[in-house]
Amino acid sequence: MKKNVQRHSDIEKLAKNLKFYRQKAGISQIELCIQINVTEEYVSKIERGIRTPSLKRLFKIAEVLNIEPYLLLK
Repeated sequence: MKKNVQRHSDIEKLAKNLKFYRQKAGISQIELCIQINVTEEYVSKIERGIRTPSLKRLFKIAEVLNIEPYLLLK
């Protein structure tokens, strides 16, 4: 059970950090989805903790936001 709780916590961190850094960069969800070639729904689901991106997609998101990838998981 503890492992599942930790995973949920990690997903919440990713969701919160993505939204924070996206807004800090002044990028809308639509702009981000265009730059990483996904739907707006996909980005929205990540920010709500419903979906998790692949490692490749995580790196692309970080590149677009001009941040180090680890900041999305911190």
